Amino acid sequence: MKIDVFTLNYQDAQQTQDMLFLLENYAFDPMGGATALSQSVKDNLATELAKLPQAFSVICYVDDKPAGLVNCFEAFSTFKCKPLINIHDVVVSGEYRGLGLSQKMLQHVENIAIQKGCCKVTLEVLEGNQVAKNAYIKFGFAGYELDPQMGKALFWEKIL
Repeated sequence: MKIDVFTLNYQDAQQTQDMLFLLENYAFDPMGGATALSQSVKDNLATELAKLPQAFSVICYVDDKPAGLVNCFEAFSTFKCKPLINIHDVVVSGEYRGLGLSQKMLQHVENIAIQKGCCKVTLEVLEGNQVAKNAYIKFGFAGYELDPQMGKALFWEKIL
């Protein structure tokens, strides 16, 4: 079995098609909202990501077939005065789960973060997604808190 992990090129038509395939796969999963991507997202995502210098994606192929994807964005920590990487999506296609692909992709992201001088890598995960939580814990992620009496940080959103 051949496993390849690398930074996706948003100008490469095959890679962007594979990115959309993997993201659509994730979107249909209950952990991704169980809803198809809109046609607008399918038509424009790669172009819009390519416009963002702080965006990058890591893609994984198993035997030359798209198997995993991580979409990331560089941000900034004011408390550390250094950049950070936020992982926005982590996808491993069902047929490729259990092969350690998430660990390989997370390592690729971490390598990029180190090269950029980042102070940390962040992500959010659904409370009920135990498989993903276990993978993240295995890689070294933990809940974020400044003071145990105040509790762990929460990820909130306001839809616009």
